[in-house]
Order: sequence, then C-alpha cells, then structure tokens
Amino acid sequence: MKSKKNKIICLISIAAIALTAFFIYFNNTGEDTAFVSYAEFMVMAEDGQVSHVVLSDGAMIQFYTYASDVTYETSNPRNPALKEQLLLMGIEVSEGTGFAMSGLLSSVLPIAFFVMMFIFVIRMIARTSGKNAMSLNVTAADEISVDVGFNHVAGNDEAKESVQDVVDFIKNPEKYTTYGARMPRGIIFYGPPGTGKTLMARAIAGEAGVPFFATSGSDFVQMYVGVGASRVRELFKKARAAGRAVIFIDEIDAVGKSRASGNMGGNDERDQTLNALLAEMSGFSSGEGIVVIAATNRLDTLDEALLRPGRFDRQVEIGLPDLAGRKNILATHAKNKPLAHSIDMEELARQTVYFSGAMLENLLNEAAINAAKAGAAEIGPKEIDTAYYTIIAGSEKKDRSAIKEKERRITAYHEGGHALATKLLSPEHSVSKITIIPSTKGAAGFCVNLPPDKMYFTKRELENQVISLLAGRAAEEATFGADNVTTGASNDIERANRIIKDYVSKYGMSTSAGLAELSDEDRYKECQAHISKLYDEALALVKNNFHTLENIAQALLEKESLCERELDAIIASA
Repeated sequence: MKSKKNKIICLISIAAIALTAFFIYFNNTGEDTAFVSYAEFMVMAEDGQVSHVVLSDGAMIQFYTYASDVTYETSNPRNPALKEQLLLMGIEVSEGTGFAMSGLLSSVLPIAFFVMMFIFVIRMIARTSGKNAMSLNVTAADEISVDVGFNHVAGNDEAKESVQDVVDFIKNPEKYTTYGARMPRGIIFYGPPGTGKTLMARAIAGEAGVPFFATSGSDFVQMYVGVGASRVRELFKKARAAGRAVIFIDEIDAVGKSRASGNMGGNDERDQTLNALLAEMSGFSSGEGIVVIAATNRLDTLDEALLRPGRFDRQVEIGLPDLAGRKNILATHAKNKPLAHSIDMEELARQTVYFSGAMLENLLNEAAINAAKAGAAEIGPKEIDTAYYTIIAGSEKKDRSAIKEKERRITAYHEGGHALATKLLSPEHSVSKITIIPSTKGAAGFCVNLPPDKMYFTKRELENQVISLLAGRAAEEATFGADNVTTGASNDIERANRIIKDYVSKYGMSTSAGLAELSDEDRYKECQAHISKLYDEALALVKNNFHTLENIAQALLEKESLCERELDAIIASA
C-alpha cells in the first residue's frame, strides 16, 4: 500500500515537471513581442493597421496588425469605452482570457513546480533517512562465537574466572533459579585500550554457544531525537528473538555518561537513549538467558543508574597483562610465525612492561613485516628489537647529515643524565637501550627505562621517577650552563608534572599538605615546590657523578647506541 502511494506521488511530480516545462517553453519560445506607446497604438488603430486587440485587467494590452506577425503591447488605459471605440473602427476585440491565463500559468506553474519538487524531495529524504536511521547494523556473529573461547584469551586469568559462572548461567539458567539466584543482567569490562575486552565478550558467547550481538555506543547517538532509543529497542528485540544470547556494547560511555556531568535536558537524544537502555535491561526475566556486556576505558564517567545492581551489576577489570600474561599472549600470537629459536620469550615479556595485548600482537606483526622485507628465513632477535624500538620511539632516521655535532653532544649528555639517574636511584629498573639516533616521531634520542611489575609504588620511588625524568635537563645545565638548556626536556617535564600532581593530590604524599584537599592555587604552589626540590636533587646527583656522565656521553657519541650491559660496564669502571 505504501509502495503504491509513493509511486503515485512520483508520477504526479513527474507530470507537474513536464507540464511546467511545456508552459515555460511555450511562453519563452512564442512570437516576438514589441512595445509601443498608447498614442502610437491609437494612431495605428485609426489608420486601419490594427486587426485584433486583446483587452485584459492587467497593466498591458496586446494587439496585432495586418502587416506583421509580431505581438504588440501597450499600456492599458483602463478606459471602459475603449472596447466600443475599437469595435466602431472595425477592429476585432477579445477579452483577453487566453492572455490572462497564459500569464497566470507562467507565474503560478513555476511556483507549483518548486512546491511539488520540495514535497517530493522531503518525502524521499524522510523515507531514506527513516530506513537508515531506524535500522541498526547489528550482526549475529554466530560463526565468530563458535570459533572463539577462553582458550583464545591469553592472560587475564582473573577476569576469566570472574565470568565463568556467567557462561554456566547462560547455558543452564534453571540451575540457578532453583536457588533463587538471578543472572547478572549486565557486565561491564573496563580497563585501558587494547587489553582484550571485546575478545573476552566473544569468548563468553563462544563458551556458552549462543549468538553474539555486537554494536558500539556511538551507533545509538544520533542527531534526531528518538532514533537512538529505537535502535536500543530493536537490538534487544533481536536478542530476545534469538533466545539465549550475549549483547555486547562497546564504548558504552558514548551513550552512558553521567547525566549530572553535562547539560542534558529531558528531551536530549542521549538521555532518551540511556533511559531506553535502562528500561530494556530492567525488563529481562531471570530465566531468559540473555546477558548484556559493555566495555569502557573510563568507568568513572558512567551514569550511576547504569552501575546499580540490576543493571550492570558486575564490573570486571581487563587490565594490562602481568609478566605471565604477556608471555602467554606472545606465545599465542607467535604460533603461526617462524620465530628463531634464539628468541627468549621470557626476556621479551620482561621488556614489554605496560604493553597491552594489542601492542604485543603489533610487536610480533611488525617483526614479521621486518623479516619479510629483509627476505630472512625466520624472525630473529634483530627484527624483534627493531619492531620494539619502533613502537616505543619510532623508526630511526636514515639521513642524519643535517644534525650538527653540538646537537649530538647535547643529546648525548641529556640521555646520559636519564640513564645515570635511573641506574643510581632505581637499580631494580632495566635500561635496555640508550641512543642518540633521532627517530621519525621527533625524538632526538631516547633512554628505555623499564620498571619491574609492581602493584604499588612507594613515596621515594615516585620521587626517584621524577628525578630520573628531570636528570636530562639537569645534565644539560651542568654541562652547558643554565642559559643553554634546550627544549629537549619538554616531554620529560610534562611527565614529571603529571606524577607530582598525583603525588600531591591523589596519593596525599606531600608532607606539608598531607591528606587535605587543596584549592587550585594551593595545589599549584605545592606541586611547584616539590618539583623544584626534586630538580635540585637531580642537578646535585649529576654534578656529583659528572665524570661518569661524561664517560656515558662519550660512549654514545662514538657508538650512538648502548645496551644495558655496556652501560653497566661504564658505571662500574667510574
């Protein structure tokens, strides 16, 4: 019925277009029109030249002559006696119906044409946008869920343990309803990007053997109010039709941010979408076997109504993998790659502190690409090292001819200061590489400082981290003078300030401020005092060990790069 109606509208629109084009053509391609004054017209009429006059109520009247096919126009005198006068002269007179209608059509039809076109276009847009806006790109990834299980998820053992009962609940909901237990309606996976939150959700569906419906929170946020809520209802309708299922919403913070944190009125699209999501989750019965899993990088920004029991009532952290987790992840991604036997996976796992699962996969992939480009028979330590330092600092610049010797010396002392402070203050840290070779990411050089896997940092350890970061600038000042320090420490200063802000405000480690909540001005003064004090300590450390710093800098200027073994030898010989 709707399709037939649309066809009728389309035909009417086409007819209107054709009719308008015809009249425009007719009016624009007719006989030539010439204007004469009313006095000339009367002279021609009295001389017997005029054959026909078309009177009208408009501003002009038309007339024709015996000698020409030209249509003449003259001003309308609006004289009631004119018709009688012309008839007495033997001139044919008509009331101008054709002329008036033609003028009317030429004026009205273009307007009608544009009105019809406007209606037609609006209907087409509404029909198209309605179809696109109301339909949700939700894929029931059965084939993915069958192939993915917990055995594909390396690391995150604690997270897997936290969701084991959910898998059993989806498979056998009646087993738990006997005890009066209900399935968690929602689970939130939170943690840094690339830690495997989506993979874990797929593994749950795969272990339970149920369809997996995946979408993103940004898919629900639209310009038109009500569209997001409709998409939410459509998603849950599809899941219910499938029976037992897993619904996965990535980037839930796109639609579920706290309503108290922004200017969100009652008619706001995001507000309506969030309300629809909450209502759908509340409508689950305990035996349906449907669980909603959401993922976010910012748990603290979510609305409290989402996190209360009965909604997303279980929160599982998917964090960065520990040493054992990194080793398992590397082993998983190395299965289909020809790694050399000389590669120590244990040592590689130790070097990749703070690497997420996605970064570890990328590390081995980049190494494989390096081996393929070099035509190597296998992926060796050289390819792994190149990929590792490329991910951390960028590729080495091949053309270094434009770098002045003075700049090389500044970089050598700067990076030497970082390495020296780290080795003296934090011997448990590993300095795997120090180099003055510039990278494509803009670094003039870098010093790789790898901390051990730890759950906590002490007050002194945080202070030592700041001193090590500021030691590069301190080395420049100690070597070249306070007026010759460079912009090379910009990133070090930024990182040091972040640690100091947490040191004062988040961890309450400032002796003078204690655990008190400070105003912005007091916090600034406190941070300024601490970072100045720690810079003085960095400067004193460098000056007291300046001979060792010079040896490290000279070795860097000769070799350009030093490994940890070479660095340890230089410090031990000082």
